[in-house]
Amino acid sequence: MVDSLNFGRSKIRRIWHNDRWFFSVVDVVGALTESDNPRNYWNMLKTRELESSGIELYTNCVQLKLVAEDGKLRETDCADTEGIFRIIQSIPLKKAEPFKKWLAKIGYERIREIENPELAQERMKKLYEKKGYSKGWIDKRLRGIAIRQNLTDEWKNRSIKENQEFAILTDEIAKATFGVSIEEHKEIKGISKENLEIT
Repeated sequence: MVDSLNFGRSKIRRIWHNDRWFFSVVDVVGALTESDNPRNYWNMLKTRELESSGIELYTNCVQLKLVAEDGKLRETDCADTEGIFRIIQSIPLKKAEPFKKWLAKIGYERIREIENPELAQERMKKLYEKKGYSKGWIDKRLRGIAIRQNLTDEWKNRSIKENQEFAILTDEIAKATFGVSIEEHKEIKGISKENLEIT
């Protein structure tokens, strides 16, 4: 799941990956420094930290696809909450403290969602509503997610663990349902590597 959060006047893109949130490092740097070129600031920060302390900030990051300004998914430096805190420590600004509190609030909300999954569903509904989707589309989408989760849980119960096995089964369902493979369906919809969402 990919979305963005507001921090003051800045938008922080994030993505749910490996069971935790990862945030766009460039967005965080931009929010804290108000730099005209946060990407350049991030590059200089990495160099400065390496030269002064021998620490490679890049090791806190992974490259994940987030929606860029041109609307396309692009590989972006991302870090989880722990990694972002480490990067923030390298930014010599007072503005870092409110951001730390903001991240702590996001973490708290996520813990509440783990305790009560309905909160996560409500957040997802609100997100889709903000994007302008109809109530009917949102209900259908959430039902689809629940059905897919039940299906993958059943596959796991039947000892299907490898990503490749999941891909084969998904492909077979697509062929039986639509008469085309996942790759053929992506080609029809003009999608390259992104996830195929059937709406």
